[in-house]
Amino acid sequence: MTGKARGRVVAIASGKGGVGKTNVAVNVAVALAKLGLRVGVLDGDFGLGNVDVLLGLTPVVHLGHLLDGERSLSEIILEGPAGVSIIPSGSGIPKLTALTSVQRGRLKLAVDQLAELLDFLIVDTASGISENVIETIVLADRTLLITSLEPSAVVDAYATAKVLSAVAPTLDIGIVVNAARNGDEASLAFRQIEIAATRFLSRSLTYYGFIAEDASVREAVLMQRSVVEQEPQAMASRGYRALAVRLAGLGPTSGRSVEVDAALAAEDISRCA
Repeated sequence: MTGKARGRVVAIASGKGGVGKTNVAVNVAVALAKLGLRVGVLDGDFGLGNVDVLLGLTPVVHLGHLLDGERSLSEIILEGPAGVSIIPSGSGIPKLTALTSVQRGRLKLAVDQLAELLDFLIVDTASGISENVIETIVLADRTLLITSLEPSAVVDAYATAKVLSAVAPTLDIGIVVNAARNGDEASLAFRQIEIAATRFLSRSLTYYGFIAEDASVREAVLMQRSVVEQEPQAMASRGYRALAVRLAGLGPTSGRSVEVDAALAAEDISRCA
C-alpha cells in the first residue's frame, strides 16, 4: 500500500432529520463503487444507526464494539451492494450518544485506516449539531449538507454550516437538495443558504446539485435496497450518479483509471444541474 494516495473522506450531514440523508449516503456510495472505485460507508449515527437496516444487513458486531476496544476494524466490516464496505453502527445504545476521548481516538484511527484502504469513505453522520456530530464531521475532508425544500430544513442546513464554519473554517461545505421537483426549486433552496453564508459567515458554499423527488426511492427503501441498483434509470438514480461523478472528479483514485460512460454521465448531470 506504500505510495497510495489517501482516499477522500466525505461526511454526509443534515441539520434536520427526515431529509433523506442516509439514502443519499448509501446511494452515492453505490454509484461511486459502480465507477470502479473502492468505497466504504461508515454509519456515524452511533446510537441510532440504520445504514444496515436500509440495506437489509444483519450485523452481529458493530462500530460500538470497536469504540469500546472489543473488536478490530476488520471484524466489523460487512460487504454491501456493489462491493461497498459497510461499517455498521449500533442502535439503541445510549452510551454511544456521547463519546469519550478514548472512543474519539479509536474513531479517528478507524477513519484514517479506512482512508488508506479506500478511494472514498462516506460517513453518514447523525442529524443535528451535537458535539458527537460535529466532532465526526471534522474528521472528513469535506461535508455535504443534505437539505429539502422545507423552510425548517433550509434554516437548519444554514445553522449547521454556521457551526462548522466556526469549528473548522477551512472545511469544504457543499449543499445537496433532496426530493426536489425540479432544478429551479433546488437552486432556490441553495441560494437562500448561500446568500446567508456569504453575508453572515463571509464564506461561500458549493452547490453539488439535487436529487429528484421520486417514488422509486421509497420502493427501494421498502425492499431494503439502494435505488441505484433496483431502479437504475429512475430520476433519483440519475441524480445519485451525477453526484458520484462530481465527487469522483475531486479524486484521488489511487492512480487507477475510472471507466465512466461519458454519455450517460453527461445526461445524468444535465438532468440534475
